[in-house]
Amino acid sequence: MSEASAFDPVRIGIVSISDRASSGVYEDKGLPALQQWLQRALRNPIHFEPRLIPDEQAGISAALIELVDAGCSLVLTTGGTGPALRDVTPEATLAVAHKEMPGFGEQMRQISLRFVPTAILSRQVAVVRDRSLIINLPGQPKAIAETLEGLKDPQGAQVVAGIFAAVPYCIDLIGGPYLETDESVCKAFRPKSAIRPR
Repeated sequence: MSEASAFDPVRIGIVSISDRASSGVYEDKGLPALQQWLQRALRNPIHFEPRLIPDEQAGISAALIELVDAGCSLVLTTGGTGPALRDVTPEATLAVAHKEMPGFGEQMRQISLRFVPTAILSRQVAVVRDRSLIINLPGQPKAIAETLEGLKDPQGAQVVAGIFAAVPYCIDLIGGPYLETDESVCKAFRPKSAIRPR
């Protein structure tokens, strides 16, 4: 049995929201950044459902519903979370929510504030819809990795926890697959009672 087959398979939706990238004006960097980070961080076999769509609220909400209905336990979006007129990702996400998870957005802004004071302009939200966790991430690949992984000192010790440390247990609680992380990238936190024996 291969190592990957020892872990639950997971379906993950990755959504890059950009008028210009979706119309071919420039190359999308959001989807590759999300996919590469998740492949490093998770030991589970992953089936990705990628979407590259414009900043249209109804279209974003429709894509999120479609991905949840397709069985994605986790949906990560990138782009469209600032204060500009075309930035409507948080509104589209809240429109499909069954529960809000405000701690994710709070922690992402805390991480980003370590780098730029304009992090307070970010409006990322996270929600639960059915058995799926949907999280809005920043638009830049570097910021995506920082918010998911957190900050480490030069010796590799965690200084600020990334948001992904809480994702596996959240997915446990909403009835999704058991996610195993590569601890060199991101150590998931679960109460002892929730840890599955190897």
